[in-house]
Amino acid sequence: MGSEYDVIDMPYARNDGARLAYELDGPSGAETVTFVEGLSYGTWMWNWQREALTEYRTLVWDNRGTGDSDEPEGPYTVADMAADLEAVLDDAGVERTHLVGASLGGMIAQRYALDYDRAESLALLCTMHGGDEAVPIPEETQERMLNVPGEYGPAETIRYKMRPAFTEAFWAEHPEVVDSIVDWRLDTDPSDRAYQWQSGAAVTFDASDRLDEIDLPTLVLHGTDDRVLPVENGRLLSDGIPGAEFAEVEDGGHLFFIERADRVNDALREFLTDA
Repeated sequence: MGSEYDVIDMPYARNDGARLAYELDGPSGAETVTFVEGLSYGTWMWNWQREALTEYRTLVWDNRGTGDSDEPEGPYTVADMAADLEAVLDDAGVERTHLVGASLGGMIAQRYALDYDRAESLALLCTMHGGDEAVPIPEETQERMLNVPGEYGPAETIRYKMRPAFTEAFWAEHPEVVDSIVDWRLDTDPSDRAYQWQSGAAVTFDASDRLDEIDLPTLVLHGTDDRVLPVENGRLLSDGIPGAEFAEVEDGGHLFFIERADRVNDALREFLTDA
C-alpha cells in the first residue's frame, strides 16, 4: 500500500479480559466501513469486499473464539459480541462507522445498532431478526452440518459442512476458491466448544420486537438460493426496519457476497455513497 494509507496490523482490543484481534486499513481521513464476520468464519470472508471498497477505511475483526481473538469461557450471546465490537471500535479510535454484517455478523450488527451509537448505517447480508417468525435452517442443511462422516479429516469436514453455503453451480465452477477457503478455515476456525457457543448465540438471538427502534439507513441483501438462512428471512427483516431497502441477489447462496461479489459490491458502494 502507498503512503496515503494508514495500516494497523492486527492489534488487540479487550472486552471482559478477552483480547479481540482486528485490522484497520485504508486512506487516511476516509469514512470507515466495519465488517462483522459470521458464525465460525474469519476475517478472510470479507476479502472480496475490502479489495473493492478501497476508497474507504475498512475494519475487520475476529469474533471471540475465532482466528487471532481469545476464546473466553462460554456460553456466548449476541449482546456479548456486540459489546466486543464496541470495544474494537473504541480501541481503533473509530467514532463513526458504516456496519456490514453477514449471517451471525448481521445479528451482531443489529444488536450493536440497538445498544450503541457509533453506527452511521447498516448493511445486513444473509441474516435474520430471530424469534418465532424467522424461517429456520432447512432440515437437510442441518443434517449435513451436524452429521459429518466419522472418517473425514479436518479439511474434508469443512468441505462437507460448508457445501450448502454455496450454490451447486459455484461449487462446481470455482474449485480454486473453495480450496482457498478451506485453507483459511483450517487456520482460523474456532474450536468445537467455541463453535457451539457462537452457534448458541445465533440460535437464541431475537431482535424481532425491537426492529422499529433502528433508525439508521439500512440495506438488506439476500441471495435467492440461500440454503442456510432462506431468503424469506431477508424479506421479514427489511419489513421490520423502518425505511429499510431490500434487494435480492438472484442465484446467490448463503455466501453470495463471495459468489456474486461484483453485484454485492456495487450495491454496497451505491448504498454507502447515499448513506
